[in-house]
Amino acid sequence: MSKPKIGIVIGSTREGRFADKPAQWIYEIAKARGDIEVELIDLRDFPLPFFDEPASPAWAPSKSEVAQKWQKKVASLDGFVFTAAEYNRAPTAVLKNAFDYAYTEWNKKAVGFVGYGGVGGARAVEHLRLIAIETQMAPVRAGVHIVWADMLPVMQGQKKLEELEHLKQSADDMLNQVVWWSKALLAARKAEAEEASIAA
Repeated sequence: MSKPKIGIVIGSTREGRFADKPAQWIYEIAKARGDIEVELIDLRDFPLPFFDEPASPAWAPSKSEVAQKWQKKVASLDGFVFTAAEYNRAPTAVLKNAFDYAYTEWNKKAVGFVGYGGVGGARAVEHLRLIAIETQMAPVRAGVHIVWADMLPVMQGQKKLEELEHLKQSADDMLNQVVWWSKALLAARKAEAEEASIAA
């Protein structure tokens, strides 16, 4: 069976964002596993307008070329890990917008989160888990939550995320669940596709 392809999605696009640090950190941990293929994906490379399509992509094809490019990228992956900044107890608008610009491409795929900010981004992650369920994804229970006490010394250059062992344990737990579910769902999607081709 082929290795699942996991996308590490940088969920912020603002200038001076912190997101690059946790994204690169979790990417390196995931890449070292050897049982998955990993790709780092930056939403800056997909400058989606705020959703202005005639209908949800669940019901009609998107007209935006950037949206079509984004949907192809999402479709090419078997699972996801998102960095999730927390603003006003919620995730970034750009990340929610990225979810809204795809639908079937998310279906039946696992997703985990690396939250940061107030209470480790926990409230933003809870929002995103609900969004993931609505797009027929399988959000995993374990998550990484980088609280302000860990975040500040990293921002100030006094520490690196790699030095925080408690975060590494959380990262391993989350990735183990994402990989398990990604493998299971990949096999199920392949079986479903084979059954559909036989029926056709």
